Amino acid sequence: MLDIPAAGQPAHPAAPGILVILGASGDLTKRLLMPALLNLACDRLLPEGFAVVGMGRDLMTTEDFRSRQRADIRTFATRARVDEERWMWLESRLHYLSGEFDDAAAFLRLRALVDEVAAEVGATGNTLLYLAISPDFFTLVNRQLDAAGFTQMPGAKRIIVEKPFGKDLTSARGLNQSLLEHWPEEEIYRIDHYLGKETVQNLLAFRLANGMFAPLWNAQHIDHIQISAMETVGVETRGGYYDRTGVVRDMLQNHLLQMMAYVCMELPESLDPATVRDAKSTLLRSVRLMESGDVAGACVRGQYGAGKKADGSAAVAYREEPAVDPQSNTETFAAIRLHVDNDRWRGMPVYLRSGKSLWKRGTEIIVQFRPTAGADANLLVFHIQPFQAVEIRMYAKRPGPTFALQRAGMRFDYADSFEAARGTGYEVLLYSALSGDPTLFSRTDFVERSWEIVQPVLDFWSATPAADYPNYAAGTWGPLAAAGLLTRDGRCWHEILNAAVLSQSAFFAAAPAVLLNNLLLALRPLALEAGADVVVQGALDDCMYFVCRGELVALGAGGTSLGMVREGEFFGEMAVLFDQPRSATVRAITPCDLLVLDGPEFRRIVRDFPHADAEFRRIAVGRRSADEAVTAPDKAIPTP
Repeated sequence: MLDIPAAGQPAHPAAPGILVILGASGDLTKRLLMPALLNLACDRLLPEGFAVVGMGRDLMTTEDFRSRQRADIRTFATRARVDEERWMWLESRLHYLSGEFDDAAAFLRLRALVDEVAAEVGATGNTLLYLAISPDFFTLVNRQLDAAGFTQMPGAKRIIVEKPFGKDLTSARGLNQSLLEHWPEEEIYRIDHYLGKETVQNLLAFRLANGMFAPLWNAQHIDHIQISAMETVGVETRGGYYDRTGVVRDMLQNHLLQMMAYVCMELPESLDPATVRDAKSTLLRSVRLMESGDVAGACVRGQYGAGKKADGSAAVAYREEPAVDPQSNTETFAAIRLHVDNDRWRGMPVYLRSGKSLWKRGTEIIVQFRPTAGADANLLVFHIQPFQAVEIRMYAKRPGPTFALQRAGMRFDYADSFEAARGTGYEVLLYSALSGDPTLFSRTDFVERSWEIVQPVLDFWSATPAADYPNYAAGTWGPLAAAGLLTRDGRCWHEILNAAVLSQSAFFAAAPAVLLNNLLLALRPLALEAGADVVVQGALDDCMYFVCRGELVALGAGGTSLGMVREGEFFGEMAVLFDQPRSATVRAITPCDLLVLDGPEFRRIVRDFPHADAEFRRIAVGRRSADEAVTAPDKAIPTP
């Protein structure tokens, strides 16, 4: 049995050491590293024998650097207030040296300053070198560090390398080779900030500590797995970087494959770092590599056009963003189907998707089990961000004398169970690196295999420029072809809603939480292309429809336009309430994202919630009295 540490054991301060930040005058230091260090200081997880030595191209003294960080921490601290006493403790340990990366003498001065500060605070023998710089400088800086004697320092020494780690398989191998020329593998810590998120680490904890799921964790019981990382923002000020990168390099090759490894790997026999990293690398080696002919059928790419931001304001197209090529072929959305060819997962697909300027922000892992007993499939949902939770969507017997099933859910929220302060995600990574624990850092073999997995996709897309860009509007679910990727397999993406989305509507604002929870479990997504009919006049369509994005037109006899159905509106409740044929055809005039409430679920909900039933009937009767049931479709009213 795996030895898991008992609950309640206090965390000890990290080992005494010096954190050397190369590129200390840049954004990463002020936005993420310094707030993370302050959080560790507040939690008493930094030792007394600790100091930071920064080197950057900006001309500053140590006092200037401290003053700048003192001002910036007011903006970027993640806790409700800055603990002044702990900040002053940390600030007193900040040191700075100006220098250019091509100046060998500057690195000699840096080495002398590190030795001096380490002796002063009692941290000799544990040096952490953090490359908070562009990968373009990795080779040069490592050569300078080696020449200045950092690779030969006594005691423990480690170098932290930020992503992106290469831009393709060839460059990643080159970077690895340049690192390994100066550092042994055990001293190279390749950082992925996603692995600092509590819910990502909880993937391993969930599997290790909850043996009831172990017999089900295979393709015999699991139909498929979806891993989604969606953002509402566009590239904003990062256009120059993003146009050289794209979503596959930015998200799939690292973050999503890391999460896939934790979900699908064989459970390690121990928590020894090498054993855990072996299990992750073994899993990636089992992922089937695509041939160029596989890409078109297994992958979808997209680029956002003009649309709406999450707050309803206008959003420009990707090609109109600052520093983006007006003819750019860079993808801002990607969906990929992968297969793991081992005994546990053979025949079961894993779907990865990520994109910018989408309808919601959220990273989720959804494990869909195979359906049984005539009921729909059960889901296990890991909410990674912005909400941190684990949820089971299942079925339960409805209260009453008859045996009837209803969708139900059980959810564990971190915020409801733990008093952990909000962090940057870097706290646990810095703590682990100072303590010499490489578990959460990537090895050479993992990095190179992850590039091998995505390289055929990048090569195929590079050789065949997209002819349909932009192919999704900002603020939507993404390109329609992404839905088709799963539809062809008889599946669909699970668009995970939350109560905050529904309660934005005036119609649902006063609804009790239990009603909202029922709706969240019952709604299903439907993506349509322009020109598709949602309902057809005279048909007995037993569904109600909520318009998330897009516009539709209601058509009467002879194709006469009867009115528009727009975003934030719904239609169809009259046909469901009164069991009547559709009084008009409703057709998409733009690509549309809809949420569908099937008739049986609608009738159950209005039966269980008389207030909602009365409101729907009031609206329907009002439409009938105005003769709308004959001359117009189930006309829209505001709703989510």
